[in-house]
Amino acid sequence: MLKYERNKLVSIFQKDIETLAVHGVLDDDIYSLEMDVTIKIPDLEILAIDGKWNRWTTPECPRSTGFLQEAVGFRIEEEGFSEKVRKVIGRKSCRHYANLLTECCYAAKEAAMIARWEDEKAKNEGLRFDDFLKGNLKAPASTGSRSPVDEKPAPHVKKEKAFETVREKEQISGGTVIDLHAHTHPASPCSAASVEGLIEEAKRIGLDGICLTDHNYLWDAGVVEDLGQRHGFLILRGNEITTEQGDMVVFGLERDIQGIIRLEDLRKEVLSAEGFIIVVHPFRGFLTFGVGDLGLTPEKAMERPLFKCVDAVEVLNSKVTDRENSFAREVAAGLGLPVTGGSDAHEVSEVGLYATRFSAAIKDGKDLIEELKSGQYSPIAFRRERQESEMGK
Repeated sequence: MLKYERNKLVSIFQKDIETLAVHGVLDDDIYSLEMDVTIKIPDLEILAIDGKWNRWTTPECPRSTGFLQEAVGFRIEEEGFSEKVRKVIGRKSCRHYANLLTECCYAAKEAAMIARWEDEKAKNEGLRFDDFLKGNLKAPASTGSRSPVDEKPAPHVKKEKAFETVREKEQISGGTVIDLHAHTHPASPCSAASVEGLIEEAKRIGLDGICLTDHNYLWDAGVVEDLGQRHGFLILRGNEITTEQGDMVVFGLERDIQGIIRLEDLRKEVLSAEGFIIVVHPFRGFLTFGVGDLGLTPEKAMERPLFKCVDAVEVLNSKVTDRENSFAREVAAGLGLPVTGGSDAHEVSEVGLYATRFSAAIKDGKDLIEELKSGQYSPIAFRRERQESEMGK
């Protein structure tokens, strides 16, 4: 079995009362790069940025470093920050730099928050971090041995109401819109999105559910069920598994697969488990189509062996270009394969960029697999549709 490893590390220290110095490293079997970012604590503005390549594949990689200067002046908390980094740095410079810069900035945001908390604690000894986050800047009075957990309402009361609400919504809509592809931190080290933040944002924008599809990570069924109960929201389990022919999002497989597996072997396991395989972002990167495949036509792509081992093709993904998405759609149409949409979210703001609309109500993982096998669904640009709908009101 092949093995592939990617490491990402961010370290931060406070240079002075207003400035953070951030150092980020991204290293895998193919690429190795570093980044130094200076960030102003009060308004989280990028003051300086520099990059360095240690290992690369083409001469274009080192040349991309100069474009990093275009991120100077960006503010982490401004609306659309991650999308701005992806468009400016990811396209002009390099998607690896964009990925690492985003990770550095969100780590800096947390570090800045801790720095502010430390400043407040100096004025108000005993101030707890959770009170600081809530804006309660006075240290709590002693309440004996009772813990914050004791103060919460009985969880079974919320759980019962939570799923009742989800069912009512599905019955009214007559269908379900789910983001089938999302990543959380720390389950996916490349993600900057907490699972709680991802769920709350998915609820806020009006999705009916999301699938947690972290990289080679098998979520515990009980943990996911508890998350769904607590948030009153449909949360499903998947797994993005790396194969020698590309990345596959798999549903229904209860084996924790690490490293790279042969797609044919994965296919056998999924068939045995009566699960479902979606090839995701099939025309991005070297794992599926090598650098010698320039000028690839849809007809040639349809001959790829991988398409005989999958049940559907992801044709809307926010981490690839419109051209790559369109190409995937054309290939899927030629092969008669169902098509899906998923945000591939690695940040909270990305959830729901793309999703899949099912014609039937979905209440659990079993329903999801049944509906995926039915083929009665379509990919949608969910956030854009929602914005257009709101503008038309």
